[in-house]
Amino acid sequence: MAEIETITTHGHEHVQATHESTFEFTSDDWLTPAGDCILGIQADQVPADFDPAFVAAAQSADAEITVIIEVGDHSQTITGRGHPELTFDDDRSMVARTSTYTDDRTVMIDADAAATDIDRELVAELAAGATATVEFRVDS
Repeated sequence: MAEIETITTHGHEHVQATHESTFEFTSDDWLTPAGDCILGIQADQVPADFDPAFVAAAQSADAEITVIIEVGDHSQTITGRGHPELTFDDDRSMVARTSTYTDDRTVMIDADAAATDIDRELVAELAAGATATVEFRVDS
């Protein structure tokens, strides 16, 4: 059975999506040009809000995690893995990584895409301030 968390987040004029190993969503209401991995701000949920059943499923060594980002007519699906060291404790932001590094912001490792790999039309919509719906799905 899959566990699903869905967040709503908003683009910003500084969304660049050029980071080569991560992508991120934050609950902050601002973004500087240095935030090259951030795809959305003002996320209505943070990892600390995720359901304990979702967290437990994502902490399985066998967990497969899928992130679906939808903005207007554009959609991108990114897959990766969970890990026993994912804590989902952060109360500000969530980061998906192409590496196996984990910290309290990490929500997925071994992602098959980073910010720089996101569809450029989807990124343009976010840079124009569009709202995104982001689904996190864990299958274990």
